[in-house]
Amino acid sequence: MKTLLAYLKGYKKESILAPLFKMLEASFELFVPLVMAAIIDVGIANKDKPYIVKMCFVLIALGIIGLVCSITAQYFAAKAATGVGTGIRHGLFEHIQKFTFTEMDQLGTSTLITRMTSDINQIQSGVNLVLRLFLRSPFIVFGAMIMAFTVDVKAALVFVVTIPLLSLIVFGIMLVTMPMYKKVQADLDQVLLATRENLTGARVIRAFNKEEDETKRFENANQILTDAQKYVGRISGMMNPLTYIIVNGAIIALIYVGAVRVDIGDLTQGQVVALINYMSQILVELVKLANLIISVTKAAACLNRVESVLAVKPDMNEGDVRWQSNSSETDWDLKNKIPVVEFSHVSLTYKGTSDTSLSDINFCAKKGQTIGIIGGEQVQENRLL
Repeated sequence: MKTLLAYLKGYKKESILAPLFKMLEASFELFVPLVMAAIIDVGIANKDKPYIVKMCFVLIALGIIGLVCSITAQYFAAKAATGVGTGIRHGLFEHIQKFTFTEMDQLGTSTLITRMTSDINQIQSGVNLVLRLFLRSPFIVFGAMIMAFTVDVKAALVFVVTIPLLSLIVFGIMLVTMPMYKKVQADLDQVLLATRENLTGARVIRAFNKEEDETKRFENANQILTDAQKYVGRISGMMNPLTYIIVNGAIIALIYVGAVRVDIGDLTQGQVVALINYMSQILVELVKLANLIISVTKAAACLNRVESVLAVKPDMNEGDVRWQSNSSETDWDLKNKIPVVEFSHVSLTYKGTSDTSLSDINFCAKKGQTIGIIGGEQVQENRLL
């Protein structure tokens, strides 16, 4: 998470404005059921057509303002998410360039490719959804419950029972599926490894007549990935039907309580409609929140995989070369004097061995020069590129 926050620092404005505009949109949306209740109880009950038309214009105004806020929030969220994804990808690529060949072999080229592409795409999508929905959906859920209490306290007790049950389902499924998504990404690494090996070794495979064996190996890896995705998909897919069952049960309870209280005169028909609208808003937002939780779970798993690569400290460190120039030297002279690559007393030792394979290598290559090393001799050739 520290890695993500480090890259979000450059997008503080976008990270604040995107949730802010989403909350403004949610605030206007919470007033819609109250306007509908006023239309039913005042306009329709009294057959007051001018009042109905006026309230309809209020609904249109709320919709337009909400649309503008939503588009603005989407713009800032997309800008921040894209910038964070680009920054993490560049940082990860720069870090990988410092790895030795031993570290590259230990980590695996296929998993590095997956983390550079699929994992960072999941992180970018997760950031986008979090900035748009992480504050909006809970705000709508709890805001709808508070607004329901302003309509009728006894009927709003249904919300008090419903929301904890829904929260238990959403966060319970999130905790169960988070480690599973890590396994899915690891299985994706194996599929990418098999694909890369088949592409790079196509000639060898054909030469030794191993096409069928490699096809079976790829199919096995792909089947493992498919089974893992299906399994975690089934668990995640339980979220929508369970939330629908609870929310629809709550709507039935609201209709029953509302009908009784309307019959005795404690509630109006418009207030019952407003309560049902608030419950429907909660249903819609919880479906969004469920999808958000699934995406955030994937993004969190992918972020941990990226951070595990960034946590690897390269064994090979670059040297520190400082050049001093005379005041009489021009920029052109200085540019051609500073080498592009320089080796000063460099030795090469394979990890796990005690003896050095190469030792005391010294050369420098300036712009436009090519260095060729043949055996134990060193040949330097000047050539214009």
